[in-house]
Amino acid sequence: MKFMKLGSKPDSFQTDGTNVRYVVSELATDITVIVGDVKFYLHKFPLLSKSAHLQKLVTDHNDEIYIPDIPGGSVAFEICAKFCYGMTVTLNAYNVVAARCAAEYLGMHETMEKGNLTYKIDVFLSSSIFRSWKDSIIVLQTSKALMPLPEELKLVSNCIESIAVKASSDVAKVDWSYTYNRKKLPEENGNDPNWNGIRNRSVPKDWWVEDLCELEIDLYKRVIASIKIKGIVPNNVIGEALKAYAYRYLPGFSKGVLQCGDLPKYQSAVATIVWLLPAEKGSVSSSFLSKLLKACIVLASGDETKEELIRRIGQQLEEASVNDLLLRAPEGEAMYDVNTVQKIVEVFLLQDHNTEIESLEEGSELQEARGPGILSDATKLMVAKLIDGYLVEIAKDSNLPSVKFINLAEMVSGIARPSHDGLYRGIDMFLKEHPGISKSDRKRICKLIDCKKLSAEACIHAVQNERLPLRMVVQVLFFEQVRASTSSGSSTPELPKGVKDLTSGSHGSSRSGTTPEEEWDAVTMAEELKALKGELASLRLAAGGGGGGGGGGGGSEKAALSKMKGLLKSKKLFTKLWSSKGGYGENSGSDSSESLGSGNQEEAKSTPSRNRRHSVS
Repeated sequence: MKFMKLGSKPDSFQTDGTNVRYVVSELATDITVIVGDVKFYLHKFPLLSKSAHLQKLVTDHNDEIYIPDIPGGSVAFEICAKFCYGMTVTLNAYNVVAARCAAEYLGMHETMEKGNLTYKIDVFLSSSIFRSWKDSIIVLQTSKALMPLPEELKLVSNCIESIAVKASSDVAKVDWSYTYNRKKLPEENGNDPNWNGIRNRSVPKDWWVEDLCELEIDLYKRVIASIKIKGIVPNNVIGEALKAYAYRYLPGFSKGVLQCGDLPKYQSAVATIVWLLPAEKGSVSSSFLSKLLKACIVLASGDETKEELIRRIGQQLEEASVNDLLLRAPEGEAMYDVNTVQKIVEVFLLQDHNTEIESLEEGSELQEARGPGILSDATKLMVAKLIDGYLVEIAKDSNLPSVKFINLAEMVSGIARPSHDGLYRGIDMFLKEHPGISKSDRKRICKLIDCKKLSAEACIHAVQNERLPLRMVVQVLFFEQVRASTSSGSSTPELPKGVKDLTSGSHGSSRSGTTPEEEWDAVTMAEELKALKGELASLRLAAGGGGGGGGGGGGSEKAALSKMKGLLKSKKLFTKLWSSKGGYGENSGSDSSESLGSGNQEEAKSTPSRNRRHSVS
């Protein structure tokens, strides 16, 4: 730390109690200066020769004067008084601002005497303090309590400029001390056999980050803004600085559980950090943005700050994790804030949409050059998998409204993924935790699953899953039969027209003209499903033993395939499913109970005549 000594006489100030200060001298004191609750018994001549303000006060108030509002209080006044007596005083980064402001208040300028206190302090500041990294930060910190005078004297702006210049310096030129918490290098531990006593290590690009965390938020904002204006420090380093400051300044931020102490203070801090975020995408991580958004929700910050965070997270959603999206709902019975996540996904999907519009406006040639959008298939796939995982988590909330879950699932249904296992898991979890979901919603959400993209393990689970609509179970069984026949080398049976219609419209849409669940419940009997499962097991058994069983194994396999094919084509099973009265297609009946010829769904399902009409003999 830099320091400067002024004066050469010994310090003769003495204390009498806690509130009395006097000068030991052969001459009796002739003036009393009261600063706050401290009385100073001094001599007029040394004081009045250097202070214009004291001259005026003595003229107006004779021998006892009051100075209640001097910057820095009694401590700063004592420094100025000692300087007037020529006593030794030491100035450093901690007291120089208070001394400078007090000297300004007392009028200790060059017009009173050459080499007066204000001049000497200004020289010390410009030649030493502003050239020192840590001293500049300390001075900036101490200025806070003395505002607005340090601002008027340009002490604050000079400190900010000094700090910004050093933070923007080439790291190869950084030869001053700084705070950097990291694991010690081998030579610092004394364990490096090749160390010759000369420390030769590179300075990290973010060497300045931790020291600035000591500043109050308003000063920190000005320093970072000044660094950004210079345009030298990379955006990711500025992002790292903002992250370090948030972790230091906001209690509980690192754990995602913000402790709301001084609410206005923390609201201002979050808003300032968001305002300082570099515009460049990826300058900060999605995890950090998510923590800011969680803090914003907890603190009930302004809508503008929240919307900005939603936009930024949406622009780099592919980098987020499921935990980043688990935002606590601010109010209500639901556990998670699904509405905000929907807005984030909308921002992500709109990137492609907006690019397409711009391309159309700019011309067809540019559109061909840019392609359909800025999002790659890999990026979309990552987001689809992310939302699938998020659906699994929010599905566990029994108070989550069905419409929110379904709407979010449908938002990413248009993104192609090689496997639908994650989506199936989320939907199954939702059906498990929401047994009271309506049949129309159950069918709407299950249509998002492409049975052809389920793994063998997921298919095994699905065919035994009583929560799924029977329509989907039949699809799974059929595609498992197709998969098994393909893997065994047999020819894949031709899909019946009804099944083709079913599979072509079974996912990615929610058409209203589909066969009602009630007809499926009546038509596809338990015995028929059991037969399908039995045939599938027989087919797998035959395929597994075909290699060592010779012609017998092949014959049993063909028999199983033939039987399965016949069963799937059987009019007894499928004719009623896709008949013109209740078939699956554009002209099929509605989802309401009216298509069953009864106003009461349960009554229609339990009517004996109806069961006879759809039974399999």
